[in-house]
Amino acid sequence: MDALFHGNTLWSLLIRFVMDLIFLFILVMLLYFRYTKKEKFLFTFFLIGVTVFFICSMLKDIRIEIGIGLGLFAIFQILRFRTRNFSVKDMAYIFTTIGISVINSVNTPSIPFIGFVIINAIIVLTAFILEEYLKNNSFSKYSIFYDKIDLLKPGFSNKLIKDLTSRTGLNIFKVKIRYIDLKRNIARLDVFFKE
Repeated sequence: MDALFHGNTLWSLLIRFVMDLIFLFILVMLLYFRYTKKEKFLFTFFLIGVTVFFICSMLKDIRIEIGIGLGLFAIFQILRFRTRNFSVKDMAYIFTTIGISVINSVNTPSIPFIGFVIINAIIVLTAFILEEYLKNNSFSKYSIFYDKIDLLKPGFSNKLIKDLTSRTGLNIFKVKIRYIDLKRNIARLDVFFKE
């Protein structure tokens, strides 16, 4: 398999391309879309991955220097500051898509086929572990007005959280009092809950 994978033929290019598509599919469809539910960037991620793969495959005889690498980071900064739709997480997925495509386009006999599979698997597994960690440890915050002032006294925090959970249906684990208006008998609270 290594001889066919590292050859200078069209078949070796297609084998590396298929491997690139498989890992892009895992990264974009099974991880990114599953955790973010943003279908608007799926087209972008796949097209960037495919384009970068073929550009890097065609540039195999040209030595890539530090200037080109810095130019790539400059492009990312332009994308980040010129568009409002890309979050930091989206930019991380774009960078990972480009990284996987660049890695798979490399035709170096010093790394066997299984080495490329392991490198791709490590990248995808790292993204999966980070997504699972964020899913289990992330929380949201809402600001609400609350009318049971007597539950805001010290020692009533469990009753307060229980009341807020039953009223909102959210899995509230922490409450922060912003201010209390004794004239109108309401308080403004920040409630923290797990999605």
